[in-house]
Amino acid sequence: MRPIRVRIGVLGLALVAGLAAPTAATAAPEAGGAAPAPTVEERRLDGEVPREILRRSGFAAVAPAFARGLGRADSYREARRVVEREGAALWRRAVDRVQGRGPARGDLSRDDDRPLYWARLGMTRELRTWEPGFRLSERQRAALLTELERTSRGQTDLRLPRGGHGKGVKRVLLTGFDPFTLDRDIRISNPSGAVALALDGTVIDTADGPARVETAVFPVRWADFAEGTVERALRPYLPRVDLFTTVSQGRVGRFDVERTNGAWRGGFPDNDNVSRTETVPVADPTSQPQWTTTTLPYAAITAANTGRFPVYDNTSVTEIPAGGDEPVVRPEGPTPGSTAREGGGGNYLSNEIAYRATLLRDRLGLHGTLPGGHVHTPVLQFGAGNTDPATGAVTDPEFVRNRLDIVAQTRAVLGVAVSAAGGDRD
Repeated sequence: MRPIRVRIGVLGLALVAGLAAPTAATAAPEAGGAAPAPTVEERRLDGEVPREILRRSGFAAVAPAFARGLGRADSYREARRVVEREGAALWRRAVDRVQGRGPARGDLSRDDDRPLYWARLGMTRELRTWEPGFRLSERQRAALLTELERTSRGQTDLRLPRGGHGKGVKRVLLTGFDPFTLDRDIRISNPSGAVALALDGTVIDTADGPARVETAVFPVRWADFAEGTVERALRPYLPRVDLFTTVSQGRVGRFDVERTNGAWRGGFPDNDNVSRTETVPVADPTSQPQWTTTTLPYAAITAANTGRFPVYDNTSVTEIPAGGDEPVVRPEGPTPGSTAREGGGGNYLSNEIAYRATLLRDRLGLHGTLPGGHVHTPVLQFGAGNTDPATGAVTDPEFVRNRLDIVAQTRAVLGVAVSAAGGDRD
């Protein structure tokens, strides 16, 4: 998830800014008026591939069951209860399926992150277009949609163990993303989302003791980030964890620990085909830095043998130097007084979540004590004979193997990071 210079071939087209024009947002109805239309992202549900993924994973009945629950709600309060319950249940069901608990309910491999994505969109479309028998204001519908997003993404299910300095289980927070660039290939899976589902609630044995991992996933939409979804989700937990990392899909054939994050949105269209080119919008912009840095133990991570993909310490950025007006690539990182145009992870939402999370770390006064930053996984590739989106299968053995290897290596990277960081935090 890093739309920067073209350098990874066909599957790297997702990383190039400006492939599609932005689409105007759907206007919200007046209080008590007609429900809004589905979003661009939700309308992709009508394609055969999403329907096949839902059918072959056993998730096809999720949205219809949710709609029936909404239909029985006779008040906003009851609708909110339905949303909270069913959103949380979808997250737990997706985690359980990936981690091998309960029946698979289909022949799609259990490691697949896509059933969660498409089932959630089915639920948000039902909620967005729902016309209840009672008065539902625009604000109330928006609140219900926000709650559905939070609960179905694991953001309300972060259960950190108790601990203190020198004892207990380490606490690790990891985030992933939805699939994206679906107009290029609607079959796409995001390995970072698969990592989040596979590792949520698991314990990693490290050289510095056991580490409990808690995870959540985030949307690929500029508006959600501008509205503070990252900060709302992470702020209560960063002071309580021993290490955090945001994770997203990056380059072909390699992992990257991104050294520096930039305060710039490069304009690549999101999952609603909306584009934004601007400074990353944050609270208190007068104190906003152009750059933030990782505090992950990148030297130890890159030196370790964690799996079949090489792992790099990526220091390159693109900046406008102080006093200049043209972007310049800096392989060794930003120069004093420069203006960000790309962090190591580009200028899309993977860079932005890294920037926001590390800026939040710094504003909480945790820069010197909390290891945290961003890891880019390899691009998740289909098998050599399954590269045509128009005729290809939704899965194949190499695709599954690649995803499993990426998940396993991310887990190993976390283990190295926890060991290298060392020590519990109060």
